[in-house]
Amino acid sequence: MAIALEIKDLVKKYKDFEAVAGLSFSVGEGEIFALVGPNGVGKSTTLKMTATILTPTAGSISVFGRDTTRDAHAVREMISYLPEEAGAYKNLTGREYLDFMAMVFLKDRARAAAAVAEGERLSGLGARLGEKIKTYSKGMARKLLLARAVMIKPRLAILDEPTSGLDIVNAYEIRKTIKQLAAGGMTFLISSHNMAEIEFLSGRIAVINKGKLLACDTPAALKAKFATADLEEVFIKLTQ
Repeated sequence: MAIALEIKDLVKKYKDFEAVAGLSFSVGEGEIFALVGPNGVGKSTTLKMTATILTPTAGSISVFGRDTTRDAHAVREMISYLPEEAGAYKNLTGREYLDFMAMVFLKDRARAAAAVAEGERLSGLGARLGEKIKTYSKGMARKLLLARAVMIKPRLAILDEPTSGLDIVNAYEIRKTIKQLAAGGMTFLISSHNMAEIEFLSGRIAVINKGKLLACDTPAALKAKFATADLEEVFIKLTQ
């Protein structure tokens, strides 16, 4: 399996606070890899550095062999990023939003049109795409945002809390879409507090606390190591 993402000795400092403290792991192409940990331990910071939004203090991140600091532009051509608190332009219709974002990312009209068609399909919103986003429920808006993130067919999709605040049906549909895209070769780096979601989605899990890696393995291997059938119990034992 080719290496999609490699993080080595990653450090991010803010004055006297070390948000990420020497983190190292790698993600294979087509893998769904999850970062889990308590609030404020460096998960979102790591995702933002991978997405080239933040610059590491030390260490390195490479995406398909390209360094996120030295080759940021090349990395941005291969990734997409969906923050936990992402928003959309409320006065646009869903379709107008997909049209606009496709042209921002792809610029070429033919490629953008193909991406929009894929975004429409992935969103599952049908005729509601003709309505303004301000009329959407949170679940509808999140499905639109996920469609925006993956319709351009990134090699690496970075998703922070992809189903945050969604009901069971909408969360299930988003998880199913992620699994299908990974089966087609797309790589995912995700963060979530939902252990059931993590277990359903992820091939491997990295548990972090205070910016450091505590464990990295498959859900089954982690449960076996800690002699429990419950991934939440693994998380609690590691982080407390």
